[in-house]
Amino acid sequence: MKKVLLILLCLSFSLGAAAQMDTTGRYAGLDSLLTQFYTALEREEPPVKNAEFDTLIGSCRDSLTRQHVALSVFDHYRFSRIMGEEAVAVHIFDEWIAPGRVETRSEFELFEAERFALENRSTLLGMTAPKVTLKKVCGGKKTIPDDGRISVLFFYSPGCAKCRLETQVLPSVLAEVRFPMNFYAVNTDTDRRAWKAFRKALNAGNTNRKVRMVHLWDPENESSMLIDYGIFSTPKVFVAMEDGEIIGRRLEMENLLQIIQYINILYGEEKED
Repeated sequence: MKKVLLILLCLSFSLGAAAQMDTTGRYAGLDSLLTQFYTALEREEPPVKNAEFDTLIGSCRDSLTRQHVALSVFDHYRFSRIMGEEAVAVHIFDEWIAPGRVETRSEFELFEAERFALENRSTLLGMTAPKVTLKKVCGGKKTIPDDGRISVLFFYSPGCAKCRLETQVLPSVLAEVRFPMNFYAVNTDTDRRAWKAFRKALNAGNTNRKVRMVHLWDPENESSMLIDYGIFSTPKVFVAMEDGEIIGRRLEMENLLQIIQYINILYGEEKED
């Protein structure tokens, strides 16, 4: 099925240059085949998808068709709600857009593509969480995440309405933790007074002794935190295993709870062994 679709797509891309219709009509058939191809590749890992789409994009004989296909694939995986598929969009950017092999349709579109890649490149699922050194409440410094302990990194701003909402939900989520966990509450703002009030709310919401909450910030912007974790907005939540492998990224509290429940089961199985 995938090979048949690939052949059809390549033939369609070859014929696309001869079409003289408007852009919407010209690529309607290609878009329909692309949709089928996305479905056919749904269960494949990102490296397989990357190779398939590199072949597709490379088969386009004219620059406009190549642009349409590359940007369509980029947008499909950029906005995918399936965890881990951002890796395909980052690959398309790095392989085709950044080197100029495919041009974006506007400067704004290029800016958005660059921002997406920067926001996602270092923290894709399966990668090792970047180490960043931040300041503690007392003024000392700490490098996170720690090795040898499961970690949650919660990046927030005290003035962020959604951050405050997530903080209200957090106690019920942390109450489910059945394994040793570090919870790094990282303030991305610079207002010390607002930070103090927010810390109190976070501390009051954690009564689980399995969870060690650590408060950190970077008021002088001395670390690479914002770039490494793509913090262009808050809140942002990541989960890293003991060896630093990222198993959760850009999570809502509901997703964080699901990962915690999964790790609870994992730890339970390990204890039985």
